[in-house]
Amino acid sequence: MDGDIKISFTSKDEYVCPVCDTSFHREELLTGSGRLIAGAITDELHRLYEPSVKYGVIYPLAYQATVCPNCWFASMDKDFFHIPNQSRDKVQKDRTKRFKNLRLIFPSADFTQPRDLVNGAASLYLVLCCYDYYTKEFSPTIKQGVAALRTGWMLDKLHEQYPGFHYDWLALLFKKKAQFLYNEAIQKEQSGKETLSGIKNFGPDTDKNYSYEGALYLSALLKLKYGPRENSLARAESLQSAKRTIAKMFGLGKSSKSKPGPLLEHARELYDNINKELNETDE
Repeated sequence: MDGDIKISFTSKDEYVCPVCDTSFHREELLTGSGRLIAGAITDELHRLYEPSVKYGVIYPLAYQATVCPNCWFASMDKDFFHIPNQSRDKVQKDRTKRFKNLRLIFPSADFTQPRDLVNGAASLYLVLCCYDYYTKEFSPTIKQGVAALRTGWMLDKLHEQYPGFHYDWLALLFKKKAQFLYNEAIQKEQSGKETLSGIKNFGPDTDKNYSYEGALYLSALLKLKYGPRENSLARAESLQSAKRTIAKMFGLGKSSKSKPGPLLEHARELYDNINKELNETDE
């Protein structure tokens, strides 16, 4: 966008793709002058934004991923130049597969163009895919969980704008994927298979870092909302585990001033909702 209604700019910093050596400049979001009007925060810790009269609707998540416009290698920005050397040939060899898989979901995606909803969602999908190439020191599983959840949110927005194109169905698939990845990441961390120290900002959105406790909360919430339901016994056991996680957060939260208030409020509501499904009470 041009002139006074510009919402992004092209960074002067040159990026050189570590996979294909293509040079490009990253698109960055402008945030001042009333461009972003914060609204409510959802139970998934997703910040909603009100449309601005001057700038319209802006989606900060669309600008988070760094994507090579040539080979479509993508990651969170801080990891882009640190793809393990042993993985680079594999990323290059998988280029055709990346293109094919992305086109099945986002046929119009074009990373030489400004980020809109489609390009933003597609960029996050690529992040989800490309963290398969990172080693455990980068905490790839939790980063994939964040990317999957963000992709689901962007698909929700696409569904609002373009109902009838099954974006709501795709959003649900990605949120179910996020449910698996968040819980896989927590299990790996607790068993020592994969540290979470490789992620500094747990998000899951761009406005606040809810840290490890936010990840624990989301692992429990996503189990309730998107976890498997085919086996009622397995689901009850899974929700009991989620309930215990939330109960531990309560015990810590009552005496700690460092934890964000909205997280505790959502956690209490989640605890009650789990109890309702389990037909349990603490009385």
